[in-house]
Amino acid sequence: MAEIGPNTRLRVSPFYNATVQDGVTAFSPYNAMLMPVSYGNPDAEYDRLLNGVSQWDVSVERQVEITGPDAARLVQLLSVRDLSTIEVGKGKYIPMCDHRGVLINDPVVLKHGSHTFWLSIGDNNILMWARAIAAERGLNVAICEPDVSPMAVQGPKAEEVVAAVFGDWVRALRYFWFAPAEISGIPVIVQRSGYSKQGGFEIYLRDGSRGTELWNIVKEAGQPWGIGPGNPNPIERIESGLLSYGGDTDDQTTPFEVRLGKYVDLDLDDDVIGITALRRIKAEGVRRQQLGIVFDTSERHPGHAIWYDIEKDGQKIGHMTCGAWSPRAQAMIGFALVGAEHRVGEAVDVKRGGYRDKARLCALPFF
Repeated sequence: MAEIGPNTRLRVSPFYNATVQDGVTAFSPYNAMLMPVSYGNPDAEYDRLLNGVSQWDVSVERQVEITGPDAARLVQLLSVRDLSTIEVGKGKYIPMCDHRGVLINDPVVLKHGSHTFWLSIGDNNILMWARAIAAERGLNVAICEPDVSPMAVQGPKAEEVVAAVFGDWVRALRYFWFAPAEISGIPVIVQRSGYSKQGGFEIYLRDGSRGTELWNIVKEAGQPWGIGPGNPNPIERIESGLLSYGGDTDDQTTPFEVRLGKYVDLDLDDDVIGITALRRIKAEGVRRQQLGIVFDTSERHPGHAIWYDIEKDGQKIGHMTCGAWSPRAQAMIGFALVGAEHRVGEAVDVKRGGYRDKARLCALPFF
């Protein structure tokens, strides 16, 4: 069996050996790491997420730790959402933009103390971005990537498993709330969160040398509920209307175009990165919008769409940015990034290789 040597360009996770033991069959690069994306039985993995409990290695969700007297100031400069009311032990989902108002990440910010924050990021070099903005503004902060690696436990039975490991106190955690914990001497943070709409937790491992041990503790505790390995499921995330930064966005996408406008507070100070541009964009009118798309045929197409052209009456109106066969819809579905003038219910064509598929625009989420 071929091995992947750890290096600074493509690192393996602290859970890597455990995922190999559990039969991982495919990886994808993400944040200069390898993310497990299949264990060879996609139907079973999808079913576990919707009806049981699934265990994910999501250590590719790297943390950017910001500490120091100006930490809160920097975190607000990086976020176009108002963070003035965030409390210790709680998190918030935030859009991050560049100076053009273009979305560059959509992390969850975790407040550990008045001078300590984590950004739990999507796929982008936010560590370098945060350091650049801090230096530009002359802020008194220290910024690093700590030894922190998340594991997700997702699905309707996830709470039972996490409570079996850590105790019933986890049941009181509300969405994005978190608390420190320890199991067999392994330090972690437990947060109710995760990249699905089926409920669950993310367990932030704080000692990378003990990844296999933590994985096996959770795996053993989950046996009564049928736990099994999985990954951020592309079908469920589309069905649930969850945005994939970098997958559903391009180098021109603003938060308004991908349903994140409710997380933008336009009355923030002018020095918040991107806020003045977003005010102008909002005033001038948003050009594009994200809708759902459903194919008319029930034919199951292999693979997932990658920015297929969408046409109406022979004219290109946008792209289908992702797609998958939905067992719940019994149809091919996906996200459409189309002109703001188009409406739910419109008939369109999707150009897929040498094919032209009939489809219609619809509202999100699907379920």
